[in-house]
Amino acid sequence: MSDLESSIDWYTRLFGRLPDARAGDEVLWEIDEHAWVFIEPNAARAGAGRITFAVSGLDTLLERLAARGVEHDPIETYSNGVRHVNVPDPDGNAIAFAEPPEGASADPRSAGTDA
Repeated sequence: MSDLESSIDWYTRLFGRLPDARAGDEVLWEIDEHAWVFIEPNAARAGAGRITFAVSGLDTLLERLAARGVEHDPIETYSNGVRHVNVPDPDGNAIAFAEPPEGASADPRSAGTDA
């Protein structure tokens, strides 16, 4: 991150809450029982990050983000029916959300199963 404080503000709006922890210069949000997202000051690598979250209810999520002042790129729909949107952070890191087609699970553990 080129500007840690403005990034903390942006990610706080993205996740809808303050960070869950801080360890030195690292600022962390717990996004699942075994998954954390962290940011740190590092101007040399700012803008080089990429992460995609599998979600359901993409439109509702984007409405909540817009209400918090978080903008997004246009939604793309892939040939397999997945809807994908980029939500770039202030440094241009590629934060994205992908919603599987109706009837498919957003849980990647169910890919390739009949679950």
